[in-house]
Amino acid sequence: MNRIVGFYDRGVAIAGSRLVEGVALFLLRLALAGVFWRSGQTKVVEGSFLQIDPSQYDLFRSEFSGLPLDPAHAVPLTTFAEHFFPVLLLFGIATRFSAGALLVMTLVIQIFVFPDAWWPVHSLWAAMAAILIVRGGGLFSIDALVARVRAR
Repeated sequence: MNRIVGFYDRGVAIAGSRLVEGVALFLLRLALAGVFWRSGQTKVVEGSFLQIDPSQYDLFRSEFSGLPLDPAHAVPLTTFAEHFFPVLLLFGIATRFSAGALLVMTLVIQIFVFPDAWWPVHSLWAAMAAILIVRGGGLFSIDALVARVRAR
């Protein structure tokens, strides 16, 4: 029995190490960033650098009409946010702030656009963002590099 407990304890120690946590947080940042980046890519003209597809304004007027913001403002803000914050997350720059911004976006989408999508989708996005807000970017982030430099 002691061997099993010892094996378990070693496994827990490895899984809880900064290195393993850093890898897990990097994968989490990548996953959450990917969700929003792909959504942002649907809003721009293919092959352009953030040139908004004009059809998005009509989509926001009809499909996303529950938003409390005029499409003239909502489309550029959403397009910018869905590109800017995922890039920050990918590199682990201002991870907690970026994850917070994407959590706010998730809640806006949940409340005003797709209220029936909490369990299948939005709860996962919210959980991913919450973990990043609580734990930060991890060992493999610019945030960690900045913290190490500041500590010197």
